[in-house]
Amino acid sequence: MFQRIIDSISASTGTTVRLTSLAAGAVFALFITTCFLCAAAFISVLEKYGPVQACLAGAGIFFLLTLAVAGTYWGYKREAQKRAKIAAERAAKSAAQSMLTDPMLLATGLQIVRAIGVKRLLPILAIGGVALGIMASRAGPSDGTSAEPAE
Repeated sequence: MFQRIIDSISASTGTTVRLTSLAAGAVFALFITTCFLCAAAFISVLEKYGPVQACLAGAGIFFLLTLAVAGTYWGYKREAQKRAKIAAERAAKSAAQSMLTDPMLLATGLQIVRAIGVKRLLPILAIGGVALGIMASRAGPSDGTSAEPAE
C-alpha cells in the first residue's frame, strides 16, 4: 500500500519537474522573441506616430500576450482538475469493489446469516438496500455533468 503511494508521488513529481523545465525553456524563448518583436513594433510606431503612441502599442502587445498565457494556464488547470476528479472516482470505485470481494468479509457475512437466520435477515437487507439507494442518489451524477465551482 505504501509502495503504491510512494510510486504515485514519485511519478507525479517527475512529471511536474519535466513540465516545469519545459515551460521555463519555452517562457525564456518566448520572452526573447517578444522583446525583439516589441522593439521592432516600437521603432516602427515611433517613426510613424511618435513616442506616446509607440508606448501604447507596446503596452497593447504585452496585454495580448498576458491574456494568451492566462487563458492557456486556466485551460490546463481545468483539465488537470477534471483528470484528478476522474482518478479519484475510479479509486473510490475500485476500493468499494475490492471490499465486496474480500473473502474474510464474505465469510463474516455468511456467519451472520447463519446466526441470525434468513427470515429475520430479509427485512434488514431491504432497509439496507433502501439506505444504499438514498446514499447513491445523494452522491449525484457521476457522468461529469455536475456543476463545477467558480474560480
